[in-house]
Amino acid sequence: MSIIKNLYSIETGNFKLDGGAMFGVVPKAIWKKTNPADDLNMIDMAARSLLIETTSSLILIDTGLGDKQDEKFFSHYHKWGEYSIDDSIKKAGFSSGDVTDVFFTHLHFDHCGGAIIRKGNRLIPRFENANFWVNKGHWEWANSPNSREKASFLPDNILPLKESGKLNLIDANEKPLGFDILTVNGHTEKMMLPVLEFKSRTIVFVSDLIPTSGHVRVPFIMGYDTRPLQTLREKESFLEKAAKDKFLLFLQHDVKNEIIDIKKENNKFKLNKTFKLENI
Repeated sequence: MSIIKNLYSIETGNFKLDGGAMFGVVPKAIWKKTNPADDLNMIDMAARSLLIETTSSLILIDTGLGDKQDEKFFSHYHKWGEYSIDDSIKKAGFSSGDVTDVFFTHLHFDHCGGAIIRKGNRLIPRFENANFWVNKGHWEWANSPNSREKASFLPDNILPLKESGKLNLIDANEKPLGFDILTVNGHTEKMMLPVLEFKSRTIVFVSDLIPTSGHVRVPFIMGYDTRPLQTLREKESFLEKAAKDKFLLFLQHDVKNEIIDIKKENNKFKLNKTFKLENI
């Protein structure tokens, strides 16, 4: 099995989402303390990916929104800031052609849109030398979307993956890239969370199970989740183990906090410390 040599935080570009949708039934008076909203009730969101350098491969976990959608699309999601996926990969010392594998936690547009670019009238992979990895059950779910999630599964992001000839569909019990995978089903069908061993620590790419540090408390669940009660159970079980085993949680959507660990006090889970990946 390939050994992880280094990890790189890849900022693909920031955007905004409705704060109420991000926190579901939690009152704004509570969630605004950690995730302040603008006058449109929008909160700042990161689209942070993770680049894994091993002894034999370069693996990218998720790819952000991308930049190929039209002006109307981005008017809903308010892209801001100077980050781009190409610049961030270059800053890490690589190019898109160096990426050997792209692993998708799931296929909502803010997690996979950056994998595909528009070239003239064609939609082609940004990472021309990469294989793409998606959970088989999630692929089927995304290609026959329910009306609740349909706006998140965009054909321009998904169909070119299949057309590339480099799409690999995997089952929940497989780990083709060498790391363990935690599969959860509350946010969407079969979302995959990479579990990485690095510098004697366990780092979990928590994706939309815990999108920001403001979502650490168990009832703080997104309105986007298809099965919120299942998320509740999955999240509580995961946090119990994360606190006990001192996992580091890599946050995908938190603008300020890249990695956190958590603690349990008075039967509640709380943020303990924040970290930068480069300082682990």
